[in-house]
Amino acid sequence: MPDTMREKYRNDVVPALKDEFSYSSVMMVPRITKVVVNVGVGEALDNAKSLDNAVQDITIITGQKPIITRAKKSIAGFKLREGRAIGVKVTLRGERMWALLDRLVNLALPRTRDFRGISADSFDGHGNYTLGLREQLIFPEISYDKIDKLRGMEITIVTTAETDEEGRRLLKLLGFPFQEN
Repeated sequence: MPDTMREKYRNDVVPALKDEFSYSSVMMVPRITKVVVNVGVGEALDNAKSLDNAVQDITIITGQKPIITRAKKSIAGFKLREGRAIGVKVTLRGERMWALLDRLVNLALPRTRDFRGISADSFDGHGNYTLGLREQLIFPEISYDKIDKLRGMEITIVTTAETDEEGRRLLKLLGFPFQEN
């Protein structure tokens, strides 16, 4: 039994995908290049402290300090001005990326209330997958007493897969719990 997701990818997933899609070389097998964690903090317009709390939560979850994302243009309906801080984002690669995916699949997702699997339809057409989470509490590192507000986040898994089918199979073999239709 491989102890990390990276070893599982190398030892089990690569040979399985190579046979299944009949790739001529190991280098053609799809792999995960990066994971982007994004949190929109709309209330930062009224409460500047909420942005600091979001930065703290994401730093604890990912082990890396996020960058603050700013509004690209003004939208009067949302009382939004260009350049205002409206979210935080972090891009993970290498060891931190594998560690986050491992914790996401084995610890965080099973802790979700009424969990029936993740949607298999959230692929973008090029093999990349985006998963929306309703709260940061499903990660065991986050203590309920220390959070100011429940915040959702978007986790985008960027792969080298050419098609959604290849991307879906890659994530399925890595242990992602997709819903059975």
